[in-house]
Amino acid sequence: MKSLVVVCVARGASQVRKGGHIWRLAGVECARPLSLSAASPRQHTYLGTTNMSEELQADFEGGDSGASQVYPAQCSSLRKNGHVVIKGRACKIVEMSTSKTGKHGHAKVHLVGIDLFTGKKYEDICPSTHNMDVPVVKRADYQLIDISDDGFLSLMMESGDLRDDIKIPEGEVGVEIKTKFENGEDLLLTVLSAMGQEMVVATKPNMK
Repeated sequence: MKSLVVVCVARGASQVRKGGHIWRLAGVECARPLSLSAASPRQHTYLGTTNMSEELQADFEGGDSGASQVYPAQCSSLRKNGHVVIKGRACKIVEMSTSKTGKHGHAKVHLVGIDLFTGKKYEDICPSTHNMDVPVVKRADYQLIDISDDGFLSLMMESGDLRDDIKIPEGEVGVEIKTKFENGEDLLLTVLSAMGQEMVVATKPNMK
């Protein structure tokens, strides 16, 4: 993102640079002819005067950069049982093989991955020296508090706060959760998250 620049033009103008910005002072008109880059969600233009008694203030809001959901990795560095993005889906690598280098090209890596959330198989072929996206995969354990009538789980985080935005998974894991909960067992549910998706993938007894 481009730096934000405020340009002040006035007779006898004084300038204060703070936090990468040039701020206006008493009797100085300030305008900002240089706008933020297109990537920034907001643009502001300030024109006016201020008094010495007023505090220097900023009302700039940048985009929510957040943590990246993927990172690049050279295809040849990927390994079986690791993770990779294939066709826009976070996958676990279950098979990979490398072809021999051709006369006029690079060796190519054939990848087979299983979608972390749907179990669907995906395949891709990538030159060994090229980069592929690798998803940031996280796991977290939550204590199961309740199951709603419409299948949403009430989960307690370490902070003590509750979240109820994850549905009970389909298949064997979902059946196991229901059965153990109905039997009065105290459970911890392991939630897998990657690329904006979350799903319960395992259960274990709460030993606390």
